[in-house]
Amino acid sequence: MTQNTYSPYGDSPSLVKTIAVLTLINGIVNIFWGLIATAVVVPTIILTCLAVFTILPTILGVFEIIYALKLLNNPPQPVQPSTTIAILEILCVLTGNVFSMIVGILSLVFYNDPQVKDYFARLNGIPYPVAPAVPVPPAPPAASEPASPSQEVPAAPIEPAPEVPPAPEPKKPRIRKVASEDTSAES
Repeated sequence: MTQNTYSPYGDSPSLVKTIAVLTLINGIVNIFWGLIATAVVVPTIILTCLAVFTILPTILGVFEIIYALKLLNNPPQPVQPSTTIAILEILCVLTGNVFSMIVGILSLVFYNDPQVKDYFARLNGIPYPVAPAVPVPPAPPAASEPASPSQEVPAAPIEPAPEVPPAPEPKKPRIRKVASEDTSAES
């Protein structure tokens, strides 16, 4: 006899499981990739300064494994979609890890899926905005059926817009004429 247990989170979508599994596998690959790259670089005296950059995939791999285990945990732990890990996975192509780049791109694409966004919102207790339903207006009565009095809507009278008087014309400035002295009258 099996017992049904109630989970407020529901079952995680397949894309979330895919993200978790890909991140887990990529974390293991990154740990080995970083260790091998560091083992290749450290013995050479000239490339020893690059050891700092070759150890970074190993550190990212540890964070990927921790994040993937949180997603795969039952019951799931509240976590946000980690776009930072996905971007760092893409940047691992600088160390020559193409598999990590592919996983990072797929993770970013999957994070934008509406089901995945809704799952993470429910997991963290944040209401996910849902598009409001558009109300459907009732269908008009068929031409053969007489309209009932409750369905008739009296037409509102259409009133013309009030006329607006034209704006007054701007006044022209007055020009004063200065009286000129008549020199011929005084002489």
